[in-house]
Amino acid sequence: MKYVTLINDQSYEIEIDHDGSVLIDGEARDVDFLNLGGDLFSVITENRSLEAVINDDEGVIAVMMSGRQFEAQVLDERAMLMMQRRGTQTTGSGEVKAPMPGLIVDVTAERGATVAKGDTLIVLESMKMQNELKSPIDGTVRTVHVEAGQAVDKNELLVEIKPQDE
Repeated sequence: MKYVTLINDQSYEIEIDHDGSVLIDGEARDVDFLNLGGDLFSVITENRSLEAVINDDEGVIAVMMSGRQFEAQVLDERAMLMMQRRGTQTTGSGEVKAPMPGLIVDVTAERGATVAKGDTLIVLESMKMQNELKSPIDGTVRTVHVEAGQAVDKNELLVEIKPQDE
């Protein structure tokens, strides 16, 4: 089955065959993917072992791996074609949610501040790792819902950003 995955405004074509082999943009990749329970996964690729927390929230998939968070949208070929025709190929909603439960270590976002896509807004400590949560879009910080030292639950809304074009 072929999928198109959008990450940071880049598109990747991923093909998964019935035998489990994976092609990314036509290049064969050796990937071992195992669910360790809940949202925690083990990924082994290119002789590297990684842990990933993957959360699917209404079609937008948040992936936390190696202390970095990525937002992705995975579409089959028909859904991608429809999005291209409508001109709605975007992945950022302006909401930054906690990808996992943890403790807020630092809040760099301030209400009214202008932020660029990729700017660090929050530092969340979880599973003994500090994770930088970044702005998914260019815009203005509308609301900051947390402060340093606060414990948060998975999917808790942390920051809201008003898109630059609104």
